Amino acid sequence: MRRPGGNVTGLSGIVAPEITGKRLQLLKEAVPRASRVAVFWNPDLPQNAPFWKAIQEAAPKLGVTLLSVEVRAPGEIESAFTRIKRERAQALIVIPDALALSPLRAEIPALAAKNRLPAIYGFREVVDAGGLMSYGVSLPDLFRRAATYVDRIFKGAKPGDLPVEQPTKFELIINLKAAKTIGLTIPRSFLLRADQVIE
Repeated sequence: MRRPGGNVTGLSGIVAPEITGKRLQLLKEAVPRASRVAVFWNPDLPQNAPFWKAIQEAAPKLGVTLLSVEVRAPGEIESAFTRIKRERAQALIVIPDALALSPLRAEIPALAAKNRLPAIYGFREVVDAGGLMSYGVSLPDLFRRAATYVDRIFKGAKPGDLPVEQPTKFELIINLKAAKTIGLTIPRSFLLRADQVIE
């Protein structure tokens, strides 16, 4: 929104669905052998449908077949991993939702590691909890940009005249300890592209 009006402005953490295609591309670069990729997502959340569609559009271009793994509740996570193993997926993408930010942010990467499954997430917090890698909005950048908004408002700008902005900086975080746990060697050229490598 260029001029939201009233007493409202801010920064959005919401990203375009195409980011899911970018996550698939990054996962494929990190794990070139991955030709069958499982996608954790909750179809009951309407906002997830465009993300699922975007990844479906990206997959053929990358030579990837997708396995849709619908996860609607925490109790379905273990059975989802059983299905992934049974259907021989070689990697996993988790479309972010409340499950990924809940206390399960440690359970999902732990099960991925147990199944030796490379996975990419939308939030760095999951990588901090043991996940392999994430690609998503840089929260420090959002906070810095929010501070400039506060500064402008304190200096007299009207909030309604300031546009609501979308994220502009995204970060790739890689956890080498998680890679070692699953026996994955990440190409050096890929590591060099990371914003942060956790050792």
